[in-house]
Amino acid sequence: MSNKSKKIFLALSIVVPFLLYCVFYYSKMISNAPYKYSEFTSITLKAGLGKNYEKTFNSKTQDFQYVNVNDSLVKTKVRLNKDDLLFLHRKAAELGFWDWPEQMIGDETGKSPRYYLEYEYERKKKFIEIDADYNENTKLRDAALQLVKTVDQAILDAQDREIKVK
Repeated sequence: MSNKSKKIFLALSIVVPFLLYCVFYYSKMISNAPYKYSEFTSITLKAGLGKNYEKTFNSKTQDFQYVNVNDSLVKTKVRLNKDDLLFLHRKAAELGFWDWPEQMIGDETGKSPRYYLEYEYERKKKFIEIDADYNENTKLRDAALQLVKTVDQAILDAQDREIKVK
């Protein structure tokens, strides 16, 4: 075998299969990208003690209700704009939201704050339910609570914007 034919054989037996594998692997990965902002539809946040959620928000219906300091139920409409939704989508991606378990419950007595957060997309949805007393993985709990607080702050900021406009 000549030197040239050895190089051709080497290229065909090693490089070409490697390139074909890369194309196959990455095309599958890109087509199955789990959560795309272009398919993002809504966020739902619920907060309260135990399973009694006193604060609820749904960005699809724009319904926001909470119990104020006078123990009165306040119902209002709050609209998150596209920038808010994009920021919240990116924050979830940054913190690794899609890899978290669905249940992070620590205290079953119902005396600690509990949060339910759901990101809904056209084809999929991801939700977590987290208890503030969850102690199995403190880094995960802190990241989840940070995301919940970020979503809550975005809702409050949007509510303030609407009050200023009116």
